[in-house]
Amino acid sequence: MLGYGARREDYRMTEDFRPLAGLRVVEMTHMIMGPSCGMFLGLLGAEVIKVEPPEGDKTRALTGMGRGFYPTFNRGKKSITLDLTSEAGKAAMHRLLETADVFVENFRDQSLAKMGFAPEVLREKYPRLIVSSLKGFLKGPYENRTAMDEVVQMMTGMAYMTGPTGRPLRIGSSANDIMGGLFGAFAVLAALLERGRDGKGHALRTGLFENCLFLVAQHMVQFDIEGREAPPMPEREFSWPVYDIFETGDARQVFIGAVTEGQWVTLCTLLHLDVLKADPQLQNRMDQINARDWTIPIVAQAVRRFTFDELVTKFEDAGIPFSPIHRPAEMYDDPHVLRPGGLISSRLPEGTVFRAPGLPFEVDGGAVAGGAVDIAAIGADTRAVLTEAGLSEAEIAAATGAAA
Repeated sequence: MLGYGARREDYRMTEDFRPLAGLRVVEMTHMIMGPSCGMFLGLLGAEVIKVEPPEGDKTRALTGMGRGFYPTFNRGKKSITLDLTSEAGKAAMHRLLETADVFVENFRDQSLAKMGFAPEVLREKYPRLIVSSLKGFLKGPYENRTAMDEVVQMMTGMAYMTGPTGRPLRIGSSANDIMGGLFGAFAVLAALLERGRDGKGHALRTGLFENCLFLVAQHMVQFDIEGREAPPMPEREFSWPVYDIFETGDARQVFIGAVTEGQWVTLCTLLHLDVLKADPQLQNRMDQINARDWTIPIVAQAVRRFTFDELVTKFEDAGIPFSPIHRPAEMYDDPHVLRPGGLISSRLPEGTVFRAPGLPFEVDGGAVAGGAVDIAAIGADTRAVLTEAGLSEAEIAAATGAAA
């Protein structure tokens, strides 16, 4: 069964789209924002070498809702371990940075400086190196504050806009962290283009707070223009005649949208609501929006006269925006997600295979295959990478803490 809305078509993968092939990224990150930056670069073909402490990135050991963090955002990376509290470890790190095009990090400024890897130090030592720092804040009054996804969502008004009045609520994924990583990768791509022109590296800094601020910009701008604050999304003032969740006759929830006058007429026709379609008080979009308090209950009653499958067939053919209300786990059964390229299979070090979404764009009509996507065991590539960098067995042992 292909499921609702499916089309039998030929899909293909774009196997050779790896624009960053040949570039080396050295990554020293944890949690989500920093690792996602490296992941995006790796899926575009870059070699990403993740530097972990001897015991491994602590993100590997997270449980509960954090269980998916490490596997999702560290796909395809090589793993080496270095003891950066030792001089041997720091020396090995510098040997590795000599070979790198990009260095990605998300440590506190003070911690990075203490280890000897502050951006200004690295820029002077390696003039062509692009240093991408993923931080809580850009330079300014808050630059030394500790930030997390939920912290900046509270600070910027994102949580206020998500929950009902008096109940601020973080959004239901680490979207802010992930988009912060995406902005980090975006900045790296821009810096690589600039380096292609002037031959110089750059020190980049991406702020989690500023990223979240960008996400609420539409609400800020509305206030700046009108002098009026938008209410939280659960209480929002609607700009569309129908934009709501309804229940079908077989007790399934479905979101339905009718945002234009044409869609309003189509929806009324499909639901056999000729009385609304013909009502002289409902002949333009603003009238339809202003009448929502009495039209939406009528639409809800009409929706309950149909099963979910009946409505899906009608809406799909007529181009009405609609969606079932799904849980993330249900995406593994969605026919569109299951098309070639929709999910990429990766293997954990112990052999378990999991599936995660690929890059959300196509090139020349095909999904992007990307590079390697398996998860490396802690330090699996240490010897190979450091030997290639010119370290002896004794130096590798000292740098990784194995000699101790």
